[in-house]
Amino acid sequence: MTWCRQQGQRGVGWLAKARKDPKATSKPRTNLYDQDEAIEKPFDKAQFVRLLSFLRPYRQTVVYVLALMIVLAVANLSNPYLMKIAIDVHITNGNLLGLSLIGLLLLGLQFVVLYCSRQRTRLMSRLGQNILLDMRAQLFAHIQRLSFKFFDSRPAGKIMVRITNDVNQLNQLLTGGLVNLITDIISLVGITLVMFWMNWQLALFSLLVVPLLLLIATKLRRLVRETWRDVRYRNANINANLQETLSGMRVIQCFGREETNLQHFRDLNDDYKNAWMRAMRINMFFGPSVDITQVIGSVVVYWFGSQLLFAGNNITVGELVAFIGYLGRFWGPISDLSNIYNQLLIAMASAERVFEILDYPVDIDDAPDAIELGTIRGEVIFDNVTFGYNDDRMVLQNINLHAQPGQTIALVGPTGAGKSSIINLVSRFYDPQAGSIYIDGQDIRKVSLNSLRRQIGLVLQDTFIFSGTVRDNIRYGRLDATEAEIIAAAKAVNAHEFIMQLERGYDTELQERGSKLSVGQRQLISFARALLADPRILILDEATSSIDTHTEKLIQEALAVLLQGRTSFVIAHRLSTIRDADLIVVIDKGRIVEQGTHLELLGRRGVYYNLNRVQLLQGEAM
Repeated sequence: MTWCRQQGQRGVGWLAKARKDPKATSKPRTNLYDQDEAIEKPFDKAQFVRLLSFLRPYRQTVVYVLALMIVLAVANLSNPYLMKIAIDVHITNGNLLGLSLIGLLLLGLQFVVLYCSRQRTRLMSRLGQNILLDMRAQLFAHIQRLSFKFFDSRPAGKIMVRITNDVNQLNQLLTGGLVNLITDIISLVGITLVMFWMNWQLALFSLLVVPLLLLIATKLRRLVRETWRDVRYRNANINANLQETLSGMRVIQCFGREETNLQHFRDLNDDYKNAWMRAMRINMFFGPSVDITQVIGSVVVYWFGSQLLFAGNNITVGELVAFIGYLGRFWGPISDLSNIYNQLLIAMASAERVFEILDYPVDIDDAPDAIELGTIRGEVIFDNVTFGYNDDRMVLQNINLHAQPGQTIALVGPTGAGKSSIINLVSRFYDPQAGSIYIDGQDIRKVSLNSLRRQIGLVLQDTFIFSGTVRDNIRYGRLDATEAEIIAAAKAVNAHEFIMQLERGYDTELQERGSKLSVGQRQLISFARALLADPRILILDEATSSIDTHTEKLIQEALAVLLQGRTSFVIAHRLSTIRDADLIVVIDKGRIVEQGTHLELLGRRGVYYNLNRVQLLQGEAM
């Protein structure tokens, strides 16, 4: 029950709210990733031009597709006119040979249409996948160069949405929307010119219902889009609730919340069902409305055309039939153009989110004159360093610290004192606002990041295990490691024994975050991974806090040998694990208040003495 109580105190978003307000479980929640994301944005010319730049490497393909679309438009425009000739010239005069030729010509045009449509689909599918590849690769490459500052203020889910959903929206516009836009404009202009060339009076009557169709295509389609957007939100609420439920299943069962959560899930399902049915009703109304408008337009053309025909006003039956054919081809592009405009506005919102990431400055990067940091000895100097994650609040104040090569430096102090900030600066995950950090006399801001970080090993409290085999995880930082070196590293941290007890030993497939392993086992693998990389500087951030006492002793025995010759920074809440450190640095409120060996600090009876005394009373220290 203690575990349940601890987990309950942490709380899971909606569970915590439900405890405060039982009625809260019946209220649908807005998806956290969508509530601040605009669906549409006004047209931005600069962003639109920038979007078009993704087509630049594929100019030849785009030109070829446009040529195909022009041929396709001309072929489609020819059909009604050929029908006019067939009726007015050959059927009227009983010319079967001419009628047969017209039939063959129509059949040939159909093959042209099929070929152009097939080529367009094939080329645009390939173009779309290439653009998706380029966009996502560019985003992914840029994201990997961004500093921790970027990720500190953005949930991972929101970044993923931008790489997947937003890129898809842009791809749909670039590969489908723009080409269809050009095709529809060509078709509309061609149809209008042909109809006015054939009979300007009948052409004017044909266009009488266009305003009504435009009204339906814009207003009603917008309503359809808004209802489906609401469906998407409701579905996102279900997904968010399901994710929280699965993640917090232990808490749910500990507190007996199954029935309450089931009712909450039913409420969310009802919301989704109601939104879906409303969207379907409006969607079913949209199609018939367009069809009725087209029928009205055809009736107007038939009626007025018949009047002209009966009055002998220089119109033929073939022309009337051709007008109906052209009118049928006229409605589609108009409806499509309104949809493309809506697609463009949605793409503008996606473009803004994608470009926000691409334009985010890489604030931790190689200097223009950065040099390669050769093999280091491991001397680390903090020279009057002041640092804060935000410029208005400093976490570290005037830190001066000198670590000799091969020394083990222990950082102790209360939570929030700034211990993790110090090791973040050593790895140059952040840059200080003032002061400098030197490694072997080199300012780390003047050396390449790759040459710096490849000589630093880092083991965190929250160990991350990648999907893949145990072997792949151990050699993650050194892909050229031999089997013998992998096993030696695992044995050094006492991980080999439990690895060999797994189903397939080092070939055992691990799921994301190592769900098959215990917390202690994940820590041991992370130790093996860091040690195999053979870093000159080793950082342990609360790396033994989640390991049982027996395993911790085994690790301490291994580290006593493995830390020799390496400069190490160790953060540990158990003072027993760092009593043999060469230098213990006590940090409080962002400042170094004490430093020395274990015995020296105990003799001073200061902050370290009090920390050690508290842990002795709690049975933590040795």
